[in-house]
This record gives sequence, structure tokens and C-alpha cells, in this order.
Amino acid sequence: MRYFVTGTDTSVGKTVVSCGLLARARAAGASTSGLKPVAAGAEKTLEGLRNEDALALASVSTVELSYALRNPVCLAPPIAPHVALAHAGQTLSVRDLVEALEPAFRHPADLTLIEGAGGWLVPLNAHESFADLACALNIPVILVVGIRLGCLNHALLTAASIGAMGAQLAGWVANTVDPGMAERDASIATLQARLNAPCMGVIPFEVDPSPERIAGYLPNLSRVFP
Repeated sequence: MRYFVTGTDTSVGKTVVSCGLLARARAAGASTSGLKPVAAGAEKTLEGLRNEDALALASVSTVELSYALRNPVCLAPPIAPHVALAHAGQTLSVRDLVEALEPAFRHPADLTLIEGAGGWLVPLNAHESFADLACALNIPVILVVGIRLGCLNHALLTAASIGAMGAQLAGWVANTVDPGMAERDASIATLQARLNAPCMGVIPFEVDPSPERIAGYLPNLSRVFP
């Protein structure tokens, strides 16, 4: 199965949750593959630009891929991808990304996660967004909700947009990014009542969120994965 992983905003833990999901599936004996089609924010290495999120996904993937297949578009500046592309004099379309992912898809896994950049509607170019990529791939969406003040509005708006664009919200994960948030549990309960998809897990604030540790907070995978 393939899923597109998006978030309510940037820095809400998409990669942390994706790695936890992959680690959970791997521990259950499933083959796993984590892909990052576009990454903005990378370091120069002897092998070329490398993004830490893509490398983290690789660390919990049992399917071996070259870095270029796992992260076909890697941009150095940690800014919005369409802005980084413009600075580099490049353009990128949804069709380009679908074609770029095909070689990785030829290495199938029991669970493949395709992680977006930023939130659901982050622009890819002047006319398309990462939401259009998810729709073009025609795969269910997993929403990572960064639990902090404002998350109710962000999560409900994102879920509404996912549905309006014809995509399926397969499930969502509550990831605590503000350890001092007041009434955290009440906010999560509100989302559980209002989001029309199963909550796959509630993750407390973690200073060092290893994939195996995060996997322990994701007990409801059977409600999403066949």
C-alpha cells in the first residue's frame, strides 16, 4: 500500500511520524519504503546534496534505493520549494514528480510512504501544489497534526481541503509539538470527534524521537493498513 503523508503546517513532525509508521510496519515483518519527492534544506556532501528527512526515511526502509530515487528533487535552501526552485532557475510540475517517482515505485514494498513538504497546499509552482501531487498519485492521505495552539483550525481546514479535492483521508496522527500546551487532551478529543478518519496514535512531546520509540505510540495501524 502507498500513502501520502502531509501535515497541518511545516515542522509538525511529518518525518518523525513517517519513520515511526515505517518502523512499526518493519517490526511486524512488512517491507517498507519511505520517499521524499521534494526536499528543501540540504547539506553538501561528497556524494552531493543530502536532506536529513530523506536520510531518516532511508534508515527505516527495508527496500534499498539510491538517494536520487528516494529524493529526486533536493534543494539546498531551507525555504518554500517553489521559491527555492525559482532561485535556481528551475520549474517543477506534478507530472515531473509523478514521472520521477516511477523508478522508485518499480521497487515495491508492503508499505510505501510518500512524504510531502510543509503543509497540504504548499505551492509546487505557480499553479500546482503538493496536494495536486497527492491527487495525481491517487493514494490515501495520512495527516500529521502538530498539537499546539491553533491546531484545531489547521487540522479541520486541512481535512476539509483534502476531501474537497477528492482525496481520501485514511487517518491522522496527533503529534505534540508544544509540551506546554494547555488542554492538550481536550483539543485531541475535539479532533477525534470532528475528523472523519481514525486517529492512528497520540504522540507526546519527545526530545529524542527515535523511530522505534515513536512506533510505540502508534497502536492503531490495523485500522488503516490492511
